[in-house]
Amino acid sequence: MKKLISTILFLSFSLATKCVFASESCVNNTDFNVGVGIYDITGPAAEEGMMGYAMPWQHTTGLLQRLWARAFVIESPCNGKRIAFVNTDLGMVFQAIKQQVIQKLQQKYGYIYSDQNVLLTATHTHSGPGGFSTYAFYNLTTLGFNRDNFNTISNGIVAAIERAQNHLQLVHIKIASGELNGISHNRSPESFQLDPQSDRDRFPNGYDPTMTLIRFDNTSGKPIGLFNWFALHGVSMNNKNGLINGDNKGYAEYLFEKDFNSHYDENAFVAAFGQANSGDVSPNEYGHEGGTGEAGRISIEHAGRPQYEKAKILFNNANELLIGDVDYRHEFVEMDHVNIDPQYTDGKPRTTCPSAIGISMIAGTQDGEGFGKQGISCNDSDPLGKLLCHITSTSCQGVKPIAIQMGTMKPYPWTPNRLPLQLVKIGNLIVIASPFELTTIAGARIRDAVAKSFPVNQYHIVISAPSNAYEQYVTTPEEYQLQRYEGASNHYGPWTLAALQQEFSRLANALKNNTAIPAGPEPLDLSKNQITIQTNVIFDDIPIGKKFGDVYQDVNKTYHPNDIVQAVFWTGHPKNDFRIQDSFLAVQQLINNHWQTIRLDRDWDTDYAWQRKGVAYSLATITWHIPSDITPGQYRLVHYGNWKSVTGKISPLTGYSSVFTVD
Repeated sequence: MKKLISTILFLSFSLATKCVFASESCVNNTDFNVGVGIYDITGPAAEEGMMGYAMPWQHTTGLLQRLWARAFVIESPCNGKRIAFVNTDLGMVFQAIKQQVIQKLQQKYGYIYSDQNVLLTATHTHSGPGGFSTYAFYNLTTLGFNRDNFNTISNGIVAAIERAQNHLQLVHIKIASGELNGISHNRSPESFQLDPQSDRDRFPNGYDPTMTLIRFDNTSGKPIGLFNWFALHGVSMNNKNGLINGDNKGYAEYLFEKDFNSHYDENAFVAAFGQANSGDVSPNEYGHEGGTGEAGRISIEHAGRPQYEKAKILFNNANELLIGDVDYRHEFVEMDHVNIDPQYTDGKPRTTCPSAIGISMIAGTQDGEGFGKQGISCNDSDPLGKLLCHITSTSCQGVKPIAIQMGTMKPYPWTPNRLPLQLVKIGNLIVIASPFELTTIAGARIRDAVAKSFPVNQYHIVISAPSNAYEQYVTTPEEYQLQRYEGASNHYGPWTLAALQQEFSRLANALKNNTAIPAGPEPLDLSKNQITIQTNVIFDDIPIGKKFGDVYQDVNKTYHPNDIVQAVFWTGHPKNDFRIQDSFLAVQQLINNHWQTIRLDRDWDTDYAWQRKGVAYSLATITWHIPSDITPGQYRLVHYGNWKSVTGKISPLTGYSSVFTVD
């Protein structure tokens, strides 16, 4: 026994000594091993409830853009620590996705990766397919769990990380930041006005205009990727849209990667446009929603192109090297009963509450309206709110009249109560990973809490949200009082932000002082306890005398630049095959008597739309917006798909339009 104790003490001392030496050697380190990777995570392109607006009637009807997982593996040679940081074109990363990804990574790599050093974040597009949460509330409008979509997302994230892992190389990381104004609007200005003047003075326009960007160059000077953070909701497309797309950030990513001729393969340049404290920040002017169809496309371009252009400026001018090591701290917190020290509250001990949503959450917000109205509260001036509060509210939730008690549902809570909080250090950059959508000032207060350990004159501090899990919004206590959509969606009561300030301060202190922090209670794994009432594809059919892929409506003979070309084909259901790393369409040009593909469904100027015709018939509409700088010549549209027979066999199909001339 004495020998065992001596061995443990010796190993502990050796490890501590190694950490001290590593820390000292990392002080001036500017070398990082970095790999980048990208992989397709596009789910069912038809008849799947969409995730974001929570509208029961909003289903996928086709594809405007593919959705991607963009991965960055970053290691500091000076201390041997690494992280995997993945930006996903999703509304949010649900907790079960993170659990599944960690399990798969550990099957591949052992314990190199864990909850501690893997950060999964989302662009917060509202135009992707849903059904991939394991908590009931987030699957209500999708009619349950879709395991195919869940597996597509988790497998794609793992594949992106694997690509990054396989391409580690010595890299310098440069950082730059600047302000981008003119495309952001605070969608709850009445709530914002309740914050102290000192807070509002920091953001005179009601939103945080800062974009922070890191650029990765290998030692030969070749750029291999970038990651930036900017607060702007992914709601340029409204809740009437059915075409899958990455919204404004997905468009900005596409433009940047196109500049580097990315083919989305093993050697692709990867441009990730991350989300920040955008809880009350919209690309749509107050009182309006985004668009759909061509208006939605224009709305996306209006908010996406300025992000791309600002990122381009920062990318080209970045010259400050990140200096230091890679490190991280992570904990699971039972958010429904955090005891909060008075220094983070109004001077009194406070606590968070069992999860519940308010009446006004159901009303939605300006760029995604639901049912009822915002601002129903227990205040004396609101008779409806007072009545509802007598029936539903709790003293813990303050002025919130409760619609649904999420945290007390049986047999499992309808939303998660054990949530991950994480800090990641990349040199002198600190990334705060929050599972909540944070309002402008809520995010600023969390950054301030972390800055007490990592002063802003020495460190860059950014918010990455929502990350690793999802539990809706966090406002300031002042904003909470008005009970607009964001306040009513603040599940754990008025002191939730104070709890986060306290917990992120603990993580920051542990990271700064190189001390451990308890892992916290493991979240539930509900992946095997799922139900669905979604229907699968039974079989596909076509009219007598037709073949799958035949043209239903053909193209014209001649077009000009800026025209729109369309062809419609008899097809099968896209749920038969998501065509991952593939395409539902092609635009082909005749060059030297050979047809060469010049566009796929990932390209911005094409889209694939699906519609059911009758019971088992279906049609695919392939559209190409001809660019103004197109080369004159002969072209055709191609449709790829899959159809299912009555025996269950799935077979590929291909359809060709007639040849047309662009002159």
